[in-house]
Amino acid sequence: MNYKIEDIPKSEYKNVVDVWEASVRATHHFLQEEDIQFFKPLILNNYLDAVTLRCIKNDTNEIIAFFGVAESNLEMLFIHPNYRGKKIGKLLLDFAIAKFAVTKVDVNEQNEQAVGFYLSSGFKIISRSETDSSGKPYPILHMELNKEGKLN
Repeated sequence: MNYKIEDIPKSEYKNVVDVWEASVRATHHFLQEEDIQFFKPLILNNYLDAVTLRCIKNDTNEIIAFFGVAESNLEMLFIHPNYRGKKIGKLLLDFAIAKFAVTKVDVNEQNEQAVGFYLSSGFKIISRSETDSSGKPYPILHMELNKEGKLN
């Protein structure tokens, strides 16, 4: 399938949160149910408005993946579990780097697949925090694109 990267209007934020939740449930096994319920309204009502959003839709016009960027930080990148393993994450990441000059990303240390994805995409770990930005006990790896800008 030939994927097109599109803007996301506010009217589709609920669909974005649905993709976020499905993705988190498939990849963030370390989170508790109360954590997901804590973050869900924050994403819908605060976080999505704080970033520049782009998405990919399937052939029935449903959002299947999205990212959010603020300044040079990739703040979020989520793929619906039914579409994982199809190079969509790499497509979105490469687009974010090329069009929005992304050079940094923070990743949950316990999300080993995401850590591996960013390492294989040319990022390196520059520091670590014991807690996430909400103060929850989920260590965060702060990653930066290698200065050479190499993408694997």
